[in-house]
Amino acid sequence: MEYLPVIVLILSFISLLAIGTPVAWSIAISSLLTILISIPALPAYTTIAQRMATGLDSFALLAIPLFILSGELMNKGGIAHRLIAFAKSIVGAFPGGLALINIISAMLMGAIAGSAMASASAMGSILGPEMEKEGYAKEFGAAVNITAATTGLVIPPSNILIVYSLASGGASIAALFLAGYIPGILTGLLLMVVASFWAKKKGYKLGQTSTFRQIFKTFVDAVPSLLLLVIVIGGIVAGVFTATEASAIAVFYSFVLGLIYKEISFQKLPQILLDSSSTTAIVMLLIAASISMSWVLSYENIPQDISNGLLGISENKIVILLLINLLLLLVGTFMDMTPAVLIFTPIFLPVVTKLGLDPVHFGIIMILNLCIGLCTPPVGSVLFVGVGIAKTSIEKVIKPLIPLFIAMVVALFLVTYFPQLSLWLPSLFDL
Repeated sequence: MEYLPVIVLILSFISLLAIGTPVAWSIAISSLLTILISIPALPAYTTIAQRMATGLDSFALLAIPLFILSGELMNKGGIAHRLIAFAKSIVGAFPGGLALINIISAMLMGAIAGSAMASASAMGSILGPEMEKEGYAKEFGAAVNITAATTGLVIPPSNILIVYSLASGGASIAALFLAGYIPGILTGLLLMVVASFWAKKKGYKLGQTSTFRQIFKTFVDAVPSLLLLVIVIGGIVAGVFTATEASAIAVFYSFVLGLIYKEISFQKLPQILLDSSSTTAIVMLLIAASISMSWVLSYENIPQDISNGLLGISENKIVILLLINLLLLLVGTFMDMTPAVLIFTPIFLPVVTKLGLDPVHFGIIMILNLCIGLCTPPVGSVLFVGVGIAKTSIEKVIKPLIPLFIAMVVALFLVTYFPQLSLWLPSLFDL
């Protein structure tokens, strides 16, 4: 194994991040510096630029800006209030009722909007002040909001699962979408158990029990929003349309729903489009830079060397999966989810496929791992959003965050070592 390219890649990437260079540029520049070791300057520059450009030339990637737009329309279209009302009618009277409402609403909102940060922002803004008013500690509310927001990245439709499909060389998007349901719901349930125990221990007061009539009314109000999930996932699984076509339908449906709710007007549309374009530009630059790094890794034979190294340590599936989980948990603390998926999928997927793991199963393991990274410093984007919305500090949020963090790790290891949690639903549909 040639160690110089690996050393240059790691040191340059960490150094660039340390001096405040944006992640996308850190990835692109460190990739360029690494390839300069092996080939002359002019071909190196043109190769990196070419790889960044051609990496985005994929029909499947068109789904990402459209799902971002549909998520923005949903976020501004009054969806969050209706989902919160529905969740409140179901679990409001349980111990830690408002925390449970936050988790259920975040699961639904994250799945519909496809963005953990949008979910954390919406739920934190609406439920945060209400939790404080009911006597909940601000830090506990922020911790619940931060961890719950990530569940929507596993529950489909999810942009990051589309990115994994691209990075894995063609894992079925429909299969990945179906595979995400049980792990996402399992994570949410474990978070609810921990939040309920914490609330009971702290003596937070209970809410009012809802009547069947109230539950039914809030459900009816939430149905049009929830129907988006049925249309998108049902259409993809049934083969009526592709994931990209489904994203376009989601945009149209979200826009019409926002007009019906009178939360979106044609005057607000330019700002919604601008916000969506800004998010899309960031995501696409990250994807382009990450694809160039993936190519550099492949050119330098690094994935094969790492694969051989891991299998040289042990050929026991349990040990290798434990090592990969620990490495991905470490990666998630300093790297954003999209580049991490694009860079590390080509490294670890060959290892796990040699051990007989299904690529769909490994995709869910990887996303759950990196979801935990979104809640941890120093680069946890959802952590910073949640703390900012709650107007508190990371230091104060850490204590209530740890039990919820442990619940997420437990969910990860259950999904890792019980493949049917991911593969049962896809197998029902022969995917």
